[in-house]
Amino acid sequence: MENKSALIAGASGLVGHELLHFLLESSNYESVKILVRKYIDVQHPKLEQVLVDFNRLGNYEEHLNVNDVYCCLGTTIKKAGSQEAFRKVDYEYPMKLAELAKQHRVNNFLIVSALGANAESKVFYSRTKGQLEMDLKNLQLPALHIFQPSLLLGDRKEFRLGEKLASLLSPIYSPLMVGKLKKYKPVRARRVAYAMYVIGQTDLAGPFTYPSDQIHEIRNQSLMK
Repeated sequence: MENKSALIAGASGLVGHELLHFLLESSNYESVKILVRKYIDVQHPKLEQVLVDFNRLGNYEEHLNVNDVYCCLGTTIKKAGSQEAFRKVDYEYPMKLAELAKQHRVNNFLIVSALGANAESKVFYSRTKGQLEMDLKNLQLPALHIFQPSLLLGDRKEFRLGEKLASLLSPIYSPLMVGKLKKYKPVRARRVAYAMYVIGQTDLAGPFTYPSDQIHEIRNQSLMK
């Protein structure tokens, strides 16, 4: 599995930033590209930063000549400013990226979705995520890996009260979340990124979904830091 190449969309985000470091440190990848709106403060001999206009992803398809594509794009309605703007980031951009990945016969397409994604949901956020998952599966990519974390924990650039409270309370209530409640336990972004990296090294074919409790179980202590 050595000498592979990878592309990350969303490398400046919570999960994407952690994932970037896993890929750069891995001997399995000889090159890593990231699609960014502005350069990020990371330097590495393997790394190529590609400035893109995500509204015109088709103009950058030459960068899709890679083995694995990791999509960590995501925002909130509050940050995006409207449901329409949110849908662009969380549905339209990932779908276009997946279509380009299929055209270029990418081996693995791995994406961060969300627990509770449901195309029939009355909640706009969950419905958008569910529609994305459904349409990605309909693309029939060679290998599609969908990761559904519950509440993400990590050091975000912007302050989110709910996540901050969850982070503080997690050591208290997480041990109580067992059985059917286990998948609702908050999960650290680093754990999600690590799970994506591990699954990206497999030769599995077809669509796979990993709810939050399965993400917790994907581990290899020799690689965790």
